[in-house]
Amino acid sequence: MTDVPASTPESRQLSKALRAKGIRFVGPTTAYALMQAVGLVDDHLVDCHVPPGAAAA
Repeated sequence: MTDVPASTPESRQLSKALRAKGIRFVGPTTAYALMQAVGLVDDHLVDCHVPPGAAAA
């Protein structure tokens, strides 16, 4: 699980931008989860049952 981050520099930047727009409840971890949900991040591990690229489909 150490290979999968809870947040990234990009998610921290997104969180900061959202906070500047007045959205106060989105931290870096929530922003990272959002990025995963919309397909911006595919962090499935090599031994995961989901084939590479299938998460974005």
